Amino acid sequence: MKTIKSQNSEQTLHLGEYMGKKILEEIFQGVSIALNGELGAGKTTFVQGFAKGLGVSEKYYITSPTYNIINEYPAGVFTLCHLDLYRLESVDELETIGFDDLIDDTHIIVVEWPEILKRISFKFDIEINFKFDEHYNRIISITSGQPGSNLISKLFL
Repeated sequence: MKTIKSQNSEQTLHLGEYMGKKILEEIFQGVSIALNGELGAGKTTFVQGFAKGLGVSEKYYITSPTYNIINEYPAGVFTLCHLDLYRLESVDELETIGFDDLIDDTHIIVVEWPEILKRISFKFDIEINFKFDEHYNRIISITSGQPGSNLISKLFL
């Protein structure tokens, strides 16, 4: 596990950008990332930086897909799929939004509010938790399951 303290949104944005660049250098297939944390903890800010690091054009404004559920952005040979599953109420809705179509080597999936996927035992490569400390700094913890353990070690050499 890697833990980082972010004192402002600029630092959270830079962390996302750094991870996006490193993932492009290190992977040749799709990756799935879970983002956990309360409202305002920095999840979407992280994705904005991550998209920049992946090379998503600045003509796209990265926002949380709260009502769209999925926003897709071209990122070179990959497609960045930014999901916000907060509004889904049942596992059956995953089929309705076409989640299974996103699981392949050409998609990088970043999921805000991933709890519903955990109900179906979906395994994320990387899990990022955002919490506030007593001074309102963001404490960002990055962990990985078996698929992402090598990737995490390469990201933070």
